[in-house]
Amino acid sequence: MSTVFVTGGSGFIGRHLIRRLVDERHVVFALARSKRAEEAVSEAGAQPVPGALGDLDSLKEAASHCEVAFHAAAQVGEWGARWRFDQVNVRGTANVIEACRAAGVRRLVHVSTEAVLLAGEPLVNVDETAPLRPDSKSVYCSTKAKAEQLVRDANGDGLETVVVRPRFVWGLGDTTVLPSFLKTVEAGRFAWIGGGTHLTSTTHVDNAVEGLMLAAERGVPGGVYFVTDGDPVVFRDFVTELVATQRVELPDRSVPLGPAKRGAALGETLWRYLPLRGSPPLTRMAVWVSALETTIDISRARAELGYEPVRTRDEGFDELFIAAE
Repeated sequence: MSTVFVTGGSGFIGRHLIRRLVDERHVVFALARSKRAEEAVSEAGAQPVPGALGDLDSLKEAASHCEVAFHAAAQVGEWGARWRFDQVNVRGTANVIEACRAAGVRRLVHVSTEAVLLAGEPLVNVDETAPLRPDSKSVYCSTKAKAEQLVRDANGDGLETVVVRPRFVWGLGDTTVLPSFLKTVEAGRFAWIGGGTHLTSTTHVDNAVEGLMLAAERGVPGGVYFVTDGDPVVFRDFVTELVATQRVELPDRSVPLGPAKRGAALGETLWRYLPLRGSPPLTRMAVWVSALETTIDISRARAELGYEPVRTRDEGFDELFIAAE
């Protein structure tokens, strides 16, 4: 048994991670910035510690006496104010690192993403040697890349850091991927970009958590590891089956990739410089995620962590289908 600190414990991956840690008899302290977050982490089995990523004192208190920390908190989204993404993803990560050092945490495991490599081009059979893209025009991608670099640079001087990158995380309790598809369909705005016939890697949330647990136990200090569901799948097939678990049928409508890219770039420019409400109807991030091949090589995780997926896609689909009944 060990004592563990978790940020982002009220989020999708964080809740599943806390449950796994508690099941394996670890004592878990989870940062909680609201009453709702306190309730979520308590329900998952953690002891909530009131505070926020911007509050260094609360971070130090939460991390004190903990051997391992998992940093899962992040500002997620296709669009938003850059200052907010910087504040949470970059400065928040810097604060977590500082707090872990001050508290004597032995190992920090950072939840990253393949998005740290995304800048508008396909990622084909990509591995951990690909360069980070802090210059990405997507504010989420660029700030997550900067955050990961901070974590990698922090390895040493008594703190071991390990980075885990799941791709396209899905499963029971998902608050982003499946809900966004359902919302788009309900609004009558869903269309395949470029036909959706490209390959994509995915990561069930249980497989993401498996990778995080193995990284905490076996990861090489300073190491970076991709984890996925294994072999890639045709994007259109995966999304069709995913939404079908909610008894929803996708329309057979498609828009060409070229115009979609140009429309997203124009929309982001207009929304950035004009007093327009809400978000652009289409963003660069949405186009990249849903129209560009993104296939991941997980050889390093298999070799160094002993990682193998613990949940198949079919099992994940069945779980979602049953839960929707």
